[in-house]
Amino acid sequence: MTEIRTPLRRRPAQRRSAERVQRMLDACAEILDEDGYDGLTTTRIAQRAEVAIGSVYQFFPDKRAVAQALALRNLEEFGRRVSRRLAEGGFAHWTDTVGAIIDIFVDMHRTVPGFRELRFGDVADSNLLDSDSDNNSVVAGRLRRMIVENFQVAETPELDRALAIAVEAGDAVLKMAFRRAPGGDPQIIAEAERLIHGYLADHIKDG
Repeated sequence: MTEIRTPLRRRPAQRRSAERVQRMLDACAEILDEDGYDGLTTTRIAQRAEVAIGSVYQFFPDKRAVAQALALRNLEEFGRRVSRRLAEGGFAHWTDTVGAIIDIFVDMHRTVPGFRELRFGDVADSNLLDSDSDNNSVVAGRLRRMIVENFQVAETPELDRALAIAVEAGDAVLKMAFRRAPGGDPQIIAEAERLIHGYLADHIKDG
């Protein structure tokens, strides 16, 4: 997978600048929860973050870049949570991680500002995380690396394909769960876990 390029025009050199950028991302998340991507503007971000509009443009060329930075922050947080859970162990086989990963995703959907609307970026652009790969492919790639590292699984085209399909299918069913209920329909969430775990267990016989 290609290295994801930063959406920042320039990286903040001082802690105060870094904190200002984080305030902009927090503001972006709040506005997304309130009015969706269509209601997001750089002016509103600046007002909510209590910074000058020039400060926004100092680091971001447009609202898409701010959303991209927020989506990347979401991806990093998702990765940290999954990595911690995998390190705790207790899985008989790597395919048994499906429930834990879905639980993390669902919890972020319920509790992380902006995640409900933006998630990993599709509301803005299906290639928001990486111009060379769609967002779900980037997520699948992160999960693949963690599974390979934690379970000593061989990195094969079959594993790559299986995880790509699992992420795509899981994304579609979980979207359905959150369309049915703001906090996610628990029966549909359970079906998502059953569907993905069954698929992976059936298609990945070894490893």
